[in-house]
Amino acid sequence: MHMRMYDLIEKKKLGMELTTDEIRFMIDGFTDGSIPDYQMSAMTMAICFQGMSKRETVDLTLAMRDSGDVLDLSSIPGVKVDKHSTGGVGDKTSLALTPIIAALGVPVAKMSGRGLGHTGGTIDKLECFDGFTTALSEEQFAGNVNTIGIAIAGQTANLAPADKKLYALRDVTATVDQMSLIASSIMSKKLASGSDAIVLDVKTGNGAFMKKLEDSRALAKEMVSIGTMAGKKTVAVITDMDQPLGRAVGNSLEVWEAIDTLRGEGPADFKEVVFALGSQMLMLAGRAADEKEARALMEGVIEDGSALDKFAQFVRAQGGDAAPVYDTSLLPVAGKTLEVTAKESGYVHRILAEDIGIACMTLGGGRETKESAIDLSVGIILEKKNGDAVSDGEVLATIYGNDDAKMQAAYEKIAHAYEIAKEPAAFVPVVREYIFPE
Repeated sequence: MHMRMYDLIEKKKLGMELTTDEIRFMIDGFTDGSIPDYQMSAMTMAICFQGMSKRETVDLTLAMRDSGDVLDLSSIPGVKVDKHSTGGVGDKTSLALTPIIAALGVPVAKMSGRGLGHTGGTIDKLECFDGFTTALSEEQFAGNVNTIGIAIAGQTANLAPADKKLYALRDVTATVDQMSLIASSIMSKKLASGSDAIVLDVKTGNGAFMKKLEDSRALAKEMVSIGTMAGKKTVAVITDMDQPLGRAVGNSLEVWEAIDTLRGEGPADFKEVVFALGSQMLMLAGRAADEKEARALMEGVIEDGSALDKFAQFVRAQGGDAAPVYDTSLLPVAGKTLEVTAKESGYVHRILAEDIGIACMTLGGGRETKESAIDLSVGIILEKKNGDAVSDGEVLATIYGNDDAKMQAAYEKIAHAYEIAKEPAAFVPVVREYIFPE
């Protein structure tokens, strides 16, 4: 029986379910170019209107996973746990979390991308260490995980290529915000990365992709259900992005903050997210029986310095100069500073995370296009966070930059991002809730 894309579009338009074979046919045909963009656009729009069942969503995810390379990490002993964040401002979690987990003997084999958007991705941040590279062959990647327990590599071009192609199409046809399409996009890449267990950090709030808690919850449930049905142990943690995470935004400043955290000195909200995700990773890997034990183990490797040493070892193993790990003053930090001060007294009500992100990009710390070069030394330190009391003229944030005009533009953005109220707002914990498989 010969399938036609036309019939599948018609079927979905009428609200019927597509079979596993039909979804495969569609993704394979779109990947190899035999199904044109315009037919796929019609299909994604039909999906936006009619939705997809749980089974369809899993089938779509697996078809996208299988559209390219699926990494085989079976040469690495133990339970491989991966973490994925839906992205936010000031999110340097991987930098502190992965060395802590690796120091506890759980292998970390992570694929990371470069950041498009406000600040750099994990890979950009790691390039603050001279010589550091993520261009590892599969052999080097597996070898590093086996010898030191940690490796972070750049995503290979052929990891879930169907997703790349489909995302580019969704981006220009107003079909990005459909739950099944978002969840399958994220999970196809995660499942192709070869780990055994996945911990998802789903952000919620003004600086997140999902602004409302119920939407973040729905996305988290969808992704946990896909991971579980695909045979991976999957947990999600919903964390707050109604303000940037931690105090530092910008590549080298975020690396600085991650190192401080590995020393036991970082900001409380950031540490809380690292510990919440880390506990789930340690429990999934069978390294800790419960959250209490997991937290005690993590505190232990911070206190005895082995998490920091693991970070240095990891930087060296991937060709980087690890001296800044022990002396953060060696990190590239911009030459000029500008203070943003409060215009009134009161309490910080909220900090529009997205505006802070844009301010960092204005300074040169993020990418507007794939070709943009990033200035790793620029960024912003938030001196005041949600709930803090401020008096008129007090410093809210410090800008680190190299160009006066850019710093001025960032100043405007940051001043606008801080909302001051007369009364303190109710305290919102940074870890909102946990989503486990049903």
